Amino acid sequence: MQLSVRDVDDRVFKKFKAWAAEEDMPIGKALTMAMDQFIAWRDRKVKLTDFKPLDLGKGSERLSEEVDKVLYG
Repeated sequence: MQLSVRDVDDRVFKKFKAWAAEEDMPIGKALTMAMDQFIAWRDRKVKLTDFKPLDLGKGSERLSEEVDKVLYG
């Protein structure tokens, strides 16, 4: 498929083209990968269950209360 795109920043395109050349990848394939990554990033849904508890080690059991005390008095 032949495609023309307007208003592409020259500096960005030159960097992208150089990266594709370093990877020995056709610019079309590199652009397809970049667009696919962008779509995946844009459509990413973060759920509350994605966050896992973090153990900060011994002595941090009351850290939240201590931070609140410093911040809010």
